[in-house]
Amino acid sequence: MPHAPILAPSLLAGDHARLAESAASVERLGIPWLHLDIMDGHFVPNLSFGPETLAALRRAGVRRFFDTHLMLDEPHKFVDAFATAGADRISIHIEPRYDVCGTLARIRALGLRAGIVLNPDTESSAIRDVLDLVDLVLVMTVQPGFGGQAFRRDQLAKISEISALRAESGLGFRIEVDGGIDAENAAECRACGADTFVVGTSFFKAADPAAFAAQIAAL
Repeated sequence: MPHAPILAPSLLAGDHARLAESAASVERLGIPWLHLDIMDGHFVPNLSFGPETLAALRRAGVRRFFDTHLMLDEPHKFVDAFATAGADRISIHIEPRYDVCGTLARIRALGLRAGIVLNPDTESSAIRDVLDLVDLVLVMTVQPGFGGQAFRRDQLAKISEISALRAESGLGFRIEVDGGIDAENAAECRACGADTFVVGTSFFKAADPAAFAAQIAAL
């Protein structure tokens, strides 16, 4: 049975001078998830938020589900800090050289949900051996590092492949997409098996964010 669609607005596209207000705007619309893009300037050529940002949002009263995406060379070194800061899920990349399985196990041992992430040029087969350790697979539909990039349509085939792996394995993980997502290509991703949609610019810059959220919910 397919999962119901979930919108996860990316705070990276919010107002960085008023992050708590940007998060509150998501909360006011009743959107349950908030996506936090964590970048280290090494694995991706940009810097974004650290654990203290999550902790500050929690202190400001933000109670959304923190869908936390670590774009880090050494994510295993920061799992505990982000868990303490208020993350609900931590998703890590398959590409860097570190103990992926051990890190996923640590995330789960801390009582959090765990996700695995693939860059656009990474084959879906790369994550086959860790699927039983995660509740979410994130397919990057742009090269990670900066917001506002164009959606890569070549990733639709990968979404379909991962959907087939889900069916074949009998596992219930969600399939999330992130990068250049708008209402039109979200529908195409949904048709390929995606059920979770990270949206930055298209949400925060929308003339009517509530209407945009309703379009995703109706997929």
